[in-house]
Amino acid sequence: MEKHSRTDAYTDRYAARAAGMVPSEIRALFAMASRPEVVSLAGGMPYVSALPLDAVGDMIGDLVAGKGADVLQYGSAQGDERLREHICEVMSLEGIQASADDVVVTVGAQQALDLITKIFVDPGDVVLAEAPSYVGALGTFAAYQADVVHVPLDEGGLVPGVLRETLARLRREGRTVKFLYTVPTFQNPAGVTLTTARRAQILEICAEYDVLVVEDNPYGLLGFDGEPMRALRADDSERVIYLGSFSKTIASGLRVGWVLAPHAVRAKLVLAAESAILCPSNFAQLAVREYLATQPWREQIKNFRELYRVRRDAMLEALDQLMPDGCTWTRPRGGFFVWLTLPEGLDAKAMAPRAIAERVAYVPGTGFYADGNGHRHMRLSYCFPEPHRIREGIRRLAAVVEDEIRLRDTFGGAVTGGSTGVQAPGPDVV
Repeated sequence: MEKHSRTDAYTDRYAARAAGMVPSEIRALFAMASRPEVVSLAGGMPYVSALPLDAVGDMIGDLVAGKGADVLQYGSAQGDERLREHICEVMSLEGIQASADDVVVTVGAQQALDLITKIFVDPGDVVLAEAPSYVGALGTFAAYQADVVHVPLDEGGLVPGVLRETLARLRREGRTVKFLYTVPTFQNPAGVTLTTARRAQILEICAEYDVLVVEDNPYGLLGFDGEPMRALRADDSERVIYLGSFSKTIASGLRVGWVLAPHAVRAKLVLAAESAILCPSNFAQLAVREYLATQPWREQIKNFRELYRVRRDAMLEALDQLMPDGCTWTRPRGGFFVWLTLPEGLDAKAMAPRAIAERVAYVPGTGFYADGNGHRHMRLSYCFPEPHRIREGIRRLAAVVEDEIRLRDTFGGAVTGGSTGVQAPGPDVV
């Protein structure tokens, strides 16, 4: 029998694009983080237990009993038409006026990202992305061999001036920029929101440089104060491709998302979806359609908003009270995440195993950058743990940070290393 010196005997057979697909360096930590004694502030898992599960269970049972021949059959690659009409109703809450004919239902917004990248990006093309950016998007861009160029965020979201400077530089270099990827509202991982004034500026700059905008908006309805922000897509129907998902407002396990795109792009997306999956799950689609048609979904979203607001408040209060000097963090007005910056000389990635040993977990910031940055940052999620667990988790984390500061002061600055590739996300780090 032939013996291979490499652990993977198929290395020479893979396509070149597979080289950018590497496992998360922190995924092994999540096996330990799932232990009940560990407070996990890592995963972006929605609190689906807040759904009226008895009513939803009865609804699904009645759906299968009464329409099982349709529910359990193949559907179209574009998705169920009545569901697409409901999706337009949901998007109208953010100022979007759209036709169901321009909506494509996908297997979560993650598949929507994959389809868009597949039809637009050639190897070496530039994709602009916020810094930090959603790890699942970075993994998709790497898989299609895009060159991700980051544009920084601040407390007001993507910085327009730097976006303009970056596009001007890339134009001078003769680089092809296919689109700007942004999570403008309650951003993952930073929790910040693009201001109204900046939204207009971003659209103006992208129009000037003829760059498409991919607006990923899974958290837009989960704000804690006032009405939903007006979506970028509401003000530019030709340049903005909008991604939505029911993972955060209904249930992530159903895996139902969508793309709203200009008509010509929609046609390409349908063809790409057919080649990838033939059609999205009819069962999941019709379950969501029935939920939107028969359940008080607007009231349920209000319930989610209040639940997450209480958890957000618990995290911010604990950070204010317990975190040592030199740490800073964002103060989100919605969504799931707080972005924490450690003092100089500390490395969140190196610190993660020690945090696990003290029974608290978070996501190091390196996974949210395509260029190996992010060592001083971490993402903290408040969406899943109960408030008292959040407070206890922050207490444990603050103690770990204090120990790291003492080590730094005694032995000098931490040694940080670069990332070897974009981490492929698992469900724990969504």
